[in-house]
Amino acid sequence: MTIRLPDFKGGLRGYEPRPEPLVVTPGTPFTSRTVFSAAHVVADPYADVSPDSPAAVDWDATLAFRRHLWSHGLGVAEAMDTAQRGMGLDWAGGAELIRRSAAEARAVGGRIACGVGTDQIAAGTLEEVRAAYEEQLAVVEESGAQAILMASRALAATAKGPEDYLEVYGRLLRQSAEPVILHWLGPMFDPALEGYWGSSDLDAATDTFLEVISAHPDKVDGIKVSLLDAQREIDLRRRLPQGVRCYTGDDFNYPELIAGDEQGFSHALLGIFDPLGPLAAQAVRVLDTGNVEGFRELLDPTVELSRHLFQTPTRFYKTGVVLLAWLAGHQSHFTMVGGLQSARSLPHFARAYELADGLGLFPDPKLAEERMKNLLSLYGVNQ
Repeated sequence: MTIRLPDFKGGLRGYEPRPEPLVVTPGTPFTSRTVFSAAHVVADPYADVSPDSPAAVDWDATLAFRRHLWSHGLGVAEAMDTAQRGMGLDWAGGAELIRRSAAEARAVGGRIACGVGTDQIAAGTLEEVRAAYEEQLAVVEESGAQAILMASRALAATAKGPEDYLEVYGRLLRQSAEPVILHWLGPMFDPALEGYWGSSDLDAATDTFLEVISAHPDKVDGIKVSLLDAQREIDLRRRLPQGVRCYTGDDFNYPELIAGDEQGFSHALLGIFDPLGPLAAQAVRVLDTGNVEGFRELLDPTVELSRHLFQTPTRFYKTGVVLLAWLAGHQSHFTMVGGLQSARSLPHFARAYELADGLGLFPDPKLAEERMKNLLSLYGVNQ
């Protein structure tokens, strides 16, 4: 059996789906790396909402997907960019997501860290930005989850220079109850974050970032770097204070960064580990045995899919993530909050399906094929 898929030249080509999925079974907890998957939210397809309305979330399906990730030993990075924070999910929805997921994590013994931002305000003074951060930090800490201090659009728009970042982050770190994860999200993920840490010169920005950490090393569990620049991440992690972890957010170069070198390695907090969850977990367990080659053999072939999903405009990678969740049977529909399912083209969807199927990511390949054919038919592609 073959399926006809659109190519990038306006034509159709035949593809023969993989008959069997990759066999992956849950195993023991990881010992060599701390690994988080930034998880997506599942929209309620029956809600009568528009892209401008507050998000309507299918909470049962959303929490079920988190249980799926936890069952494979992955931690969940909640209410992050992958969950469409600032791209369909507002702070009210984010706060509810944090409370519900944190309660579910406690119930099943799953690890969770949650995003703390300022998306309840569009702009403001430094004091207002700090107050917005503090409001969200309180919600996360009250839920019992670890906090991830995310980059703030409002702070990027308000800060006059590095000293303002040092002031805001310094105040937040001094009052945090437990060590947090700092998040540096590059402008390829969110153009509003251009010049974060007070400079568009990444070397200068790195110096400010490290100054924040060095002033409060006991309050920083680690840093998440999402700049899609492997060498810059390696250079940065080598400059971190002892005991501060580097969590790679590089969805282009994650296998080599997690594997590491003679001077260290990165842990992981990745959006691509949403669709790759079981396979990624198996790879990390192989790495736990010291088998770097086996780890790379499992994870290296996934990079082509990741680079496809995260291609420019990178911020629309969530669309591919949700497409694959639907094809894999984790949700019953391909609808996203804010109508973001329209953000990628049909040829993009077709290639994502082909690459994911080739990796054996679909537990039921026949279901994935049928759903892909249904999607194609909506675009006028008849089999």
